[in-house]
Amino acid sequence: MIIRNAIDLELANELKNHVHWLGKKYPDIRPESLHHNLLVHEPFIHHLLNCDKLLNIIEHIIGSDIALFGAHYIAKKPFNGKPVGWHQDGSYWPLEPMDVVSLWVAGTPSTVENACMRVIPGTQNKMLLKPSEMMKVDTEEYVLDLAIHPDEIDESEAVDIELNLGDVSIHNPFIIHGSNANLSDQWRIGLTLRYIPTSAYVTREDWECVLLRGSAVEGIKNNYAQKSVFKNEEHMPFNGFELYK
Repeated sequence: MIIRNAIDLELANELKNHVHWLGKKYPDIRPESLHHNLLVHEPFIHHLLNCDKLLNIIEHIIGSDIALFGAHYIAKKPFNGKPVGWHQDGSYWPLEPMDVVSLWVAGTPSTVENACMRVIPGTQNKMLLKPSEMMKVDTEEYVLDLAIHPDEIDESEAVDIELNLGDVSIHNPFIIHGSNANLSDQWRIGLTLRYIPTSAYVTREDWECVLLRGSAVEGIKNNYAQKSVFKNEEHMPFNGFELYK
């Protein structure tokens, strides 16, 4: 599902700027690999996560007790942005149960030309593949290290998820999806946000979630990060950063 103009253009442009700012902060990390551990204490990410428009979308799907499980910028440079092999997100995730929904937030237009996400409709009804059932791929060439073998995919059924700046697409953890290499002269920047109800348990030790709305569930011992504190030179200024000092 696509929701147009889910966030305002100012916030979407700040998202784009954050990727470029992080690129200067972490010059040895490719922009497709700005993972959760780098983002969970970024004040801008917490600012975006508290956007009521996004939380209202999620509350309609998973209820009023909402946490962030994971955040990941998949930003593809012009001319050499890496492809993402066909996969199901849930194959990677340490969640019990697999009660999670993803938002893909567009920080630039995402088009066929700059390698937008592609999905295979109907595959959200398939079983999750185990990592052992997938093939290893070279992370020098691909964003992820595992992929479903191309022989198991009918690419004629693939649908391109084209988004404008500020749009979001909503994804089930079972749906098969991927994207091509970006060989265009335009950046393709997206932020994936993975939301769980607080009743879902993260089984990976020391993993940090963010409690966003509602309350934690007694007996579900997830680890929740504290509110980020903005520090000059360490974090990107944004509209509203003063609230994080």
